[in-house]
Amino acid sequence: MDSSNLSLNRWLIIFFVATALSPSTNVLGNCFNSIFNFGDSLSDTGNLFNNCNSNKPPKSCFTPYGDTFFRHPTGRFSDGRLIIDFIAQSLGLPLLQPYLGVETQRMSVAEFEKGLNFAVAGATALDASYLREKAFVEVPTNYSLSVQLEWFKKAYSLACPSSSSTRCTKILKKSLFVVGEIGGNDYNYPFFKQHSFEEIKSLVPVVVKSIGSAITELIQLGAQSLIVPGNLPIGCCPKYLKIYSTSIQDSKNGCLDWLNQFSEYHNKHLQEELNRIRSQHPNVQIIYADYHNSAMQFYNHPENFGLANTLEACLVDKNETLKKDGNYGLRSKAKTKTKTKKECDDPSKYVSWDGVHLTEAAYRLIANAILQGPYTHPKFTTSCIMSHNLPTNLLQLQ
Repeated sequence: MDSSNLSLNRWLIIFFVATALSPSTNVLGNCFNSIFNFGDSLSDTGNLFNNCNSNKPPKSCFTPYGDTFFRHPTGRFSDGRLIIDFIAQSLGLPLLQPYLGVETQRMSVAEFEKGLNFAVAGATALDASYLREKAFVEVPTNYSLSVQLEWFKKAYSLACPSSSSTRCTKILKKSLFVVGEIGGNDYNYPFFKQHSFEEIKSLVPVVVKSIGSAITELIQLGAQSLIVPGNLPIGCCPKYLKIYSTSIQDSKNGCLDWLNQFSEYHNKHLQEELNRIRSQHPNVQIIYADYHNSAMQFYNHPENFGLANTLEACLVDKNETLKKDGNYGLRSKAKTKTKTKKECDDPSKYVSWDGVHLTEAAYRLIANAILQGPYTHPKFTTSCIMSHNLPTNLLQLQ
């Protein structure tokens, strides 16, 4: 072997040793075997779907919900996939099964290892009783974060009756826990009733503390890797725009700045809480997902993302007229025979699906920004995604 080859081999050895010993910037470097998700309608993959036979079935039980990707309703409040679906696909994992759709009384270790989704549309971070007593708002369901956490503990105890089980300990270590988005409904309910701004703002520290308590409990149970999303920019939501149409809008993007600043206020407090938890659990990976700024990309420059409409809803409710009235795609109440009506020809050109929830196209863009862009703190790379031979850009996922 000549001297040049010896030098090259020596350099390669030094390089690989240095790489192995250096701190990794990829906090999601280990691939995951399962996902456990907690949240509301932004990530509910079918838990509220179990109410389809009730007297008041949710809108997600009917077409055109789910039409774009699944070709039928699945309980998702969108025309297709959600952010949690894109995260699962990017990691080479199956789409998350809803907890209420699983036979929990016979929960096996193998079933538990597939992961579970505890998110329920309409869920709040705070218990419904608290919001009723302190915020004077009526919450239609009580699937709060504490309830979802109890579901997780029940499923875990059934699958793993012995907490010292080596297999169960490994499951938690090799699982990704997604806590949120949650908290949005704690503010939506009073905002939609036009409660005072200061009253709603006072809820933020309590909501954030509730999220922090759930994260801490999950860590105590064995969670090692968590993603915690912040709230979306509600000032760009068509329903908010309709309710607060007399407010001054941002002339650049048409959104209501004061409402977006409220979302940022929540997100600031949430990040401070995550920093506090990190200091107490330095060996746990806690990643903040910046949904707000990842979404503001396409609200500010929709043309860069192939979007044509950012502030109107694609879908019209059953109690809405067909005549446009300038209220951001939302109509005045009138009796019709159908549950919903899709007014836009191409949902992929729209951000808002039904005035509150987003289209698959918008969720895909946020997921892409989170998994491959600069919108996570700390930032992570795509080595786990690439190891599954999946597209490194979620825009390629069909």
